[in-house]
Amino acid sequence: MTNLIALAVGWVSDLIFGDPSRLPHPVVGFGKMIAWGEHRLNRGAHRRVKGAVMAVVLILLVFAVVFALRRLMLTYLSPWWVVPFDAVLVFYCLAGTTLIREVRAVFHAVDRSLEEGRTQVARIVGRDTSQLTAQEVRTAALETLAENLSDGVIAPLFWFALLGTPGMMAYKMVNTLDSMIGYRTQRYRLFGCVAARIDDAANWLPARLTAALMVMVSGRWSLFAFVRKYGPCHASPNSGYPESALAGILDCRFGGTHTYFGEVIEKPYIGENDRPLTTSDMRRAVNINRLSELLMLLITSALSVWIATLSSL
Repeated sequence: MTNLIALAVGWVSDLIFGDPSRLPHPVVGFGKMIAWGEHRLNRGAHRRVKGAVMAVVLILLVFAVVFALRRLMLTYLSPWWVVPFDAVLVFYCLAGTTLIREVRAVFHAVDRSLEEGRTQVARIVGRDTSQLTAQEVRTAALETLAENLSDGVIAPLFWFALLGTPGMMAYKMVNTLDSMIGYRTQRYRLFGCVAARIDDAANWLPARLTAALMVMVSGRWSLFAFVRKYGPCHASPNSGYPESALAGILDCRFGGTHTYFGEVIEKPYIGENDRPLTTSDMRRAVNINRLSELLMLLITSALSVWIATLSSL
């Protein structure tokens, strides 16, 4: 019961407020820890090993700290003290509302001017946006919307259902590591290799679950065949699945060649219809995101009850 209350409070808080801009965010702290370690370890010999050790230590540290704090509350206080603690962590881990706000802002900005659109989309993508066309700006925003539905909503809820808030927070560290050092560039190819593989493993099932949820809420079950065809057509073993689900729903094309940190990265195309994207496509994609998130919330609640029941037997 306490888990369900914390989940509900945290989810509603994210729905209303999004990421708190004026409050300290754990992911910001994660980023500083990763940057500190990368600056000191990503040099000299054995970079792959040093990057692996840093990634594993940080992930286990986050899990252990959250687990220990919860255990102290349960032991010396009351189970109800855990509710606000968990609710705050759920609130911090979910990024559905902020992501939707950012994608809406990209479409509104590019409708005003291409330069505004490029500047706005640079807030949510890692690629070089300085030479993007208006179509590429919109495409990048929708790709990010699909991919981060998995990373920012479905996967955190999935790990909450399995391991509670310790697992949810550890997943956020995994995701932050990948977003900072998990690139196949000259600087990070060795140091971030293991962090990227851990992220791939942590997101393997959530990414496919995300695609399934998107297809289900769209009501077009025939799109499962589309996802099976294009899901593997991505440099990432996971990102292609939610992206292919959204490309199928919108009947558009994602992917292509882009520049990351000065290096050209080729990504296969997902879909075939290279049609112009519009604000109405963004609204439809946002609706799909929200419905998928709500369905996953219900699944997470059911899984939490089931797992708690099994553990009490």
